Amino acid sequence: MTPSPLSTLSTLPTAPADAQLLLLDKHQVDALLSPDDVLQAVREAFVLHSDREGRVFPVVREPLRTGGVFGIKSGDVQAQGLLGFKAAGFWPANRQRGGEPHQATVLLIDPATGRPLCVIDGNTVTTVRTGAAGGLGLRQLARPDSTRLCLFGTGVQARIQLDFALRLMPSLREVLYVSADGRRNAAFEAHFAGRCAIGPASDRNAAVAQSDVVVTATPGGGALFDLDAVQPGTHLNCVGADTRGKRELPEGLLQRVRLVVDDRTQAQQIGETQWAPDTQSLELGDLLSGKVPFERAPGDITVFDMTGLALQDLTVARQLHARALETGAGTRIAWPW
Repeated sequence: MTPSPLSTLSTLPTAPADAQLLLLDKHQVDALLSPDDVLQAVREAFVLHSDREGRVFPVVREPLRTGGVFGIKSGDVQAQGLLGFKAAGFWPANRQRGGEPHQATVLLIDPATGRPLCVIDGNTVTTVRTGAAGGLGLRQLARPDSTRLCLFGTGVQARIQLDFALRLMPSLREVLYVSADGRRNAAFEAHFAGRCAIGPASDRNAAVAQSDVVVTATPGGGALFDLDAVQPGTHLNCVGADTRGKRELPEGLLQRVRLVVDDRTQAQQIGETQWAPDTQSLELGDLLSGKVPFERAPGDITVFDMTGLALQDLTVARQLHARALETGAGTRIAWPW
C-alpha cells in the first residue's frame, strides 16, 4: 500500500529547536585554506560542470547607484547534497575607506530543508579559487616551454594569478608587469623575490609581443594592448571581464584565437566573449575531464575567458565547512527553526 503524502510527512524528523549556524570569518578561512586543496576542489568543480552533475544557475550581475556592482552566483550538486550561492561584487570606493573593493559572502544551504548551514567570508575564497582556475587554464592551454609572462595588474587578483602560474608552470622564469599607474611596484616585486625575475614593462605592447603567456587581471575598463602585439604561440588568461560592458582584449582578437571558456553562456553574457558571442569555444571542464581532446599547434593563439563558476565557490566552501566541523573552527550561533 502506497503511503499518503500526509503519512510520509509525519515520518520525517522534527525540526530541531537547537539548530546552529556556523560562521567562518576572514581569519578562519585563511587558516583553513591551502592552495593544493583549492586546486583539487576547483578541478572537481570544472569536471562536475562538464559531466552536468553540477549545475550553475543564471548569474545576477547588476550595477548599483553607489557605483558598485552586485552579483549572485549559485548552483548545486544534487548527488552530493551541495547547494548554495555567493553574493559578491565590486565597490571601488572601498579603497578610500582602506578596504578591499571586491567583497563576497558564501552561504551553504541544506538542500533537504532549505536551512542555512554555513556563512563564509568569501573574499579569500574568490581570490584563491580564481587563481587556481587560472593556473589550471595555463597548465592545460599554454605552451609547456613558456618562459616569459606579461601580467596586467598588481592587485590582489593579479598577485594570486601569478602565484598559481609560477606554482603550476615552473618553466616560467621572467615576468613583466603593467601597473595601473605605470610605475614600479616594489612590494609586488618583493612578494615574488626568488621565484622569478620580475620587473615593470616599459612598453605594454612590446611586453605582450615578447611574452609566451599574458594574464590580464584588471577592472576591465578597456583594451589593454593593441591587436598586433599578440604573436603566434601566445596564451592569454583573461580575468577582468566579469560584467556586461567590461573588456581587456582588443577588438578582433577573439576571431584569431582558439577560445576556451569556463561556461559558454556566462562568457557570452559577461566575459570577453560578450564582444564576439558567435566565436566558437570549448569549455575547460571538457578538456580536464577528457571529453574533448585538445592539442595546441606551435603557432596557435589561445585564450581562456574566465568568468568564475558558482561550483568553484561551492566546492571550496564545502571543503572549508567540513574542515571547520573537524577542527572546531568558526563561530556557532543559535539558529532555531
